[in-house]
Amino acid sequence: MPPERSQPGPPRPGLGHWQRRIHAVVQRYTLHLPDATRGLIWAAAAGLLFTFLNVLMRLLAMRIDPFQIQFLRYLFGLLVLLPMVWAGGMAAYRPQQVVGQFARGALHTVAMCLWFLALPHISLADTTAISFTTPLFIMLGAYVFFKEPMRWDRWLATLLGFIGVLIVVGPKLAAGSGGNGFYHLTMLGSAPLFAASFLVTKALTRYENTGTILLWQTITVSLFSLPLALINWQPPTAMEWLIFLVCGALGSASHYCLTRSLLSADISATQSAKFLELVWAAIMGWLVFSDVPALNTIAGGLLISVATVWVARREARQKATSP
Repeated sequence: MPPERSQPGPPRPGLGHWQRRIHAVVQRYTLHLPDATRGLIWAAAAGLLFTFLNVLMRLLAMRIDPFQIQFLRYLFGLLVLLPMVWAGGMAAYRPQQVVGQFARGALHTVAMCLWFLALPHISLADTTAISFTTPLFIMLGAYVFFKEPMRWDRWLATLLGFIGVLIVVGPKLAAGSGGNGFYHLTMLGSAPLFAASFLVTKALTRYENTGTILLWQTITVSLFSLPLALINWQPPTAMEWLIFLVCGALGSASHYCLTRSLLSADISATQSAKFLELVWAAIMGWLVFSDVPALNTIAGGLLISVATVWVARREARQKATSP
């Protein structure tokens, strides 16, 4: 059974003053749009914010232990949300599915550990291209765990996607490429875990509002990451504290947009927005780190994107024509 669509309506309880104003503005300009279009807008906004966040995270990862960065990134994400919780009251953010929230937090924590380990060692474009495999793992996960049908087009999209991964990662694993191949595989290993977290998030949207899901992600990931952060803790500088604060705001905003995209439309309807992420990552990687994307990265990323968008469009057409 497909998840219920989120229909436009009044702001949910617990929204603070600024959230209510933002909600009203968004409603005013998007109320007339179809669900799929609103989902695409939210997904595109999430991708842009994630790109800016990745730039700051990579800058920090070149100076600080990755597990400490992971903990502080989510801790500051939690601090950014506290005014919202204070305005609405903790009762408004009490989860109905506590086990689901902690399961999602555990999955996301492990995925982030792998992601942060690899981040300083590979380019933003490679990071983004590899992340494009997450929707393919989502399809496989939905087939294995939720018994969703895997038709021939889904299998073909998955096959093309993994060919794209080989195009991106393969040259890095070739002889003489140094140790970067290990970090590309580490980054790839985070993709199925992010997919699992994504599937749990989609399931939680049936029971929880966006603010609750976002708040409990920051709480659970912060708790799970703290022991790892203490192993090689080093005091951040004043500038690094400021960057962490910005990262907390960007992270919370990007996850909010991502969750709103899930509430607005089906997962398959929003995947075409991922095309833009490779463009943004290539531009930001070149401007900030002087990383020039390799041709195999662009080719592999585009193949993965084409496979994902193609199957998403087929899903949308089949749903539109189904009785």
